[in-house]
Amino acid sequence: MYAGFYSLGAAEEVTGSKHVLEIDGQSYLIDCGAFQGSRAEADRKNRDFGIAVDRINSVILTHGHLDHCGLLPLLTQRGYNGNIYATPASRDIASLIMMDSANIQARDAKYLKSQAQKKGEKFNWTPLFSEQDAIKAVQQTIGVSYNRPMYIDDGVSLEFYDAGHILGSAIASIKIKKGSEELNILATGDLGRKGKPIIRNPAIPETAPDYIILESTYGDRRHDSTDEAIEKLATMAKRTIEKKGKILIPSFAIERTQELVYYFHLLVDDGVIPEVPIFVDSPMATNATTIFQVHPECYSEEIKEAFIKHHKNPFGFNSLHFTTSVQESKALNDHKGPLIIISADGMCEAGRIQHHLMHNIQDPNTTIMTVGYMAENTLGRRIRNRESEVKIHGDWYKVKAQVEEINAFSAHADYHEMLEWLNAVDTSKLKGIFLVHGEKKSQNFLKKFLEENGYPNVEIVKYGKTYELN
Repeated sequence: MYAGFYSLGAAEEVTGSKHVLEIDGQSYLIDCGAFQGSRAEADRKNRDFGIAVDRINSVILTHGHLDHCGLLPLLTQRGYNGNIYATPASRDIASLIMMDSANIQARDAKYLKSQAQKKGEKFNWTPLFSEQDAIKAVQQTIGVSYNRPMYIDDGVSLEFYDAGHILGSAIASIKIKKGSEELNILATGDLGRKGKPIIRNPAIPETAPDYIILESTYGDRRHDSTDEAIEKLATMAKRTIEKKGKILIPSFAIERTQELVYYFHLLVDDGVIPEVPIFVDSPMATNATTIFQVHPECYSEEIKEAFIKHHKNPFGFNSLHFTTSVQESKALNDHKGPLIIISADGMCEAGRIQHHLMHNIQDPNTTIMTVGYMAENTLGRRIRNRESEVKIHGDWYKVKAQVEEINAFSAHADYHEMLEWLNAVDTSKLKGIFLVHGEKKSQNFLKKFLEENGYPNVEIVKYGKTYELN
C-alpha cells in the first residue's frame, strides 16, 4: 500500500486549507478553503486550484468556515461530481457561508465594474463562482454524524469526532486497511478549546493514530482566561456607556457572534452592566443563529439544559437587535451611543463592518474590539497592530478609536491546549505530526514546544511537498 500527504493551502500560512491524502493512486481532499488576505493575492491563490478535479475521489470537510469550505463551489464548477462528507451542522453552515461568498463576489463585480466605467478603464474581473455552483456543492454534501464510522471507499473509512471549534466542527479520523496493512490518520481541522459556551469540548478519538495533521494558528500564543475576558468585556461596556460611545466588534457570523451575545446576556442578567443596545448587523449571523437552534446535538450540557429543560434562549434578550436590511445597517451610523455593533467580516476584509469602521474609526469615543485571529495583510490585522492610518474602500482614515484585543474568545486551541489534547490522545503508535494552518513563526515555536514535551517527529508542512506515510 502506498500512502502520501501533501498540502495545497494553509502551508506555512493561515487560511486556504486544502490538504490531499493519496492512497494507492486515489486522492482524498481534506477541506477546500478560500485563502483570505489582500484582494489581489487572494484572487490569484484561489483561482490556482492546484489539483485537477478528476483526480479527486472524495472530499472531507472538517467545518464550515470560509477558509475550509469556501472553494467547494469552484470545485463543482470545474466538474467535480463526487461526494463531500461533513457533519449535518457543517453542511448547513457551509451552505450559508458559500452562498454569502457568492453574493459578495457578485456585488463586488458590479461595484468594480461601475468604478472602472467611471474612470474609462477596462474591467475583466469575474467572480470565482456563482450561487448555482454553491447550491451544487451543498447537493453533493453527505451528512455524517459524530461517532458514526462509514466507508467512503474500498478499505477507507471515515469517522468524525467533535473538534469543539464551531458548531458542527469535526476531527476527521481516516482509517485505511489494505490487506494486512493498516493506517490511521487524524486531521484536526481547526481544534477547539475546553470550557467554551454553547458547544462541547474537543473529543478524544478512540483509536491510536499513526499520523496527526494538526492546525497551528495559535502555535506561539496563550489565550486570556475566560473570567479575565468577561471582566474586560464588562469594563469596556461600562466605559462605552459612560462616554455614550460605540463598541465595534468585527466578528465572524458563526460561533463568535453567538458566543459574544451569550456573554453580554450573562453580564446584563447578573447586573454587572446595565442594558445597552446591541446590534448584530449581519444577515448571515441572523441565519446562523437559526442554524444553531436546529442543531442541539452539538450543544454543551449547559446550553442543552437551558434550551430543553428550561426553554430559555441563550442567543437573545431584550436589548438585542438583529438588522437585516441595508437601510437598517446604514441607520446605525446615525444612531447615538451608547451601543454595541457586532458585524462581519471577522477580518474586516468585506461586509458591513467596513462601513461602520469608515464612520467611526476616527472617533476617540469608539472602541474597536478584536476577538479572533486576524490574518496577515488584512484590514483587521492592521487595525489590531494599531497602525496610525488605514485604507478602507480606497480612502485613508486616521485610527483615533481605541483598539482593544481579547484573546479568550478565540475558537482555536493555544499551544498549551494543543499539548493537553495531544497528551489525552493514545499516541502509542504515533509516527509523526504534520503542522498546517499557521504562520511560520507560530509553527517554529510549536514544533520546538512539542519536541520538548515528548513529540519528536514534528514536520512543518511545505506547500506541494509530498510526505510518505508508512
